[in-house]
Amino acid sequence: MAQALGVSVATVSNAYNRPDQLSPDLRERVFEQAAALGYTGPDPLARSLRRGRTQVIGVLYDAPLSYAFADPAASLFLGGVAHALQDAGLSLLLLSGRSEAAPAGDAARSASVDGFISYATAHGSPLLDAALTRNLPTVLVDHAVRPDAASGVPRVAHPVIGIDDADGATQAAEHLLALEHEAIGVLALPLRADGVAGILSLERERRATNTHILARLQGYRAALHGTVAADLPVYEVADNTPEGGQIAAHALLTARPDTTALLCMSDVLAQGALAAATALGLRVPEDLSLTGFDDIPSSAALNLTTVSQPTTQKGEQAGRALLALLAGETPPNVLLPTTLVVRGSTGRRVTRV
Repeated sequence: MAQALGVSVATVSNAYNRPDQLSPDLRERVFEQAAALGYTGPDPLARSLRRGRTQVIGVLYDAPLSYAFADPAASLFLGGVAHALQDAGLSLLLLSGRSEAAPAGDAARSASVDGFISYATAHGSPLLDAALTRNLPTVLVDHAVRPDAASGVPRVAHPVIGIDDADGATQAAEHLLALEHEAIGVLALPLRADGVAGILSLERERRATNTHILARLQGYRAALHGTVAADLPVYEVADNTPEGGQIAAHALLTARPDTTALLCMSDVLAQGALAAATALGLRVPEDLSLTGFDDIPSSAALNLTTVSQPTTQKGEQAGRALLALLAGETPPNVLLPTTLVVRGSTGRRVTRV
């Protein structure tokens, strides 16, 4: 090809790898000649091996891939990550740990990436464990910092980006208490990534591996205290979907018809709870108050009281932390604040006749 164009091999290489070294006209002539000869350009894998970088970041997502696009909070997070990485010329590869076609850790073991961002994966997750064995730059998102078993001192080998889940949950529970609600139930996100749904037992709670979800539950209990906390029914869903929330709310409200308020661990679950309330003939907030968690864009239209978290900013912070690791720096842990947004889905408890 170089001979046909009357240029050096280095000039052809520059057309693909260093375009700033050539005039636009010469670069276009190289591409035209390459197309005529059936040449599609350098092999991307070989080029990445030579450079030692793939320019790709893997995002670990311990749920079916389709959920990342159906869950508005996940979409906002991924958008924040992309915003932080795009100017550095990096791309994202979404890696799921929930596939029937291959063992859970295979996606992380075989991925050609420069680093990982672990999005709300559980402690002990095969996907996360496989990624950590790669010894690549890794950022943990929505992971509670656990103390070292021997010293009791928190040890974190990777930067952690998250929110104060317990404080956000406490705000929601205190709001319901101020409205004089006592018969309160919880719709919980999965405490373990095993697809189990139903009333949460104390044994299963002790074995929780999704530590940020456990922190929310502990935040609810800390605010409710006393007999309200001791008799707090918790229905754990298998996945964060409106359908899961509707099933959970229907089961809990049927088993506990005296319930006057539900604390939902996501706005998506709260959407399902609203549907369940309608099906049961309950008015919101006159008969049943509902709180969510996340403040996704649709929550304002639904008039949903919820705990607002800066999801997009969380993604941006994760992306910046990963860039810092790639540059050989040590980024700090980041804990973002939450805020209770009071809307029309909560109201003062009305005594039922």
